[in-house]
Amino acid sequence: MKKDYGGVVWTDHALERMRDRGIKQGDAWATFRSPHSSKNASTKDAYIYYKTFGSEKIEVVAKKDEDKWIIISVWSKKLEKQKNKSIFSFIKKLFK
Repeated sequence: MKKDYGGVVWTDHALERMRDRGIKQGDAWATFRSPHSSKNASTKDAYIYYKTFGSEKIEVVAKKDEDKWIIISVWSKKLEKQKNKSIFSFIKKLFK
């Protein structure tokens, strides 16, 4: 993993967390560059970017410092599988 990857700066903390959590730097970068959603982080002027890869949701915290983006931290969450509800189970519930 590189401290300067994809045109952004990666903190030692972010690199260490990715190593600890088995997150590929390319996946974290893709989350930052093309997120499914984002929101303000609790840190001033920082944002959390979200992207889902299969059953895993990667979250990246980034902040712009002058003209350079800095990746502060990265983590992932396993998503629960949604139950495949059939029309039969829906109808069954209606008549209970």
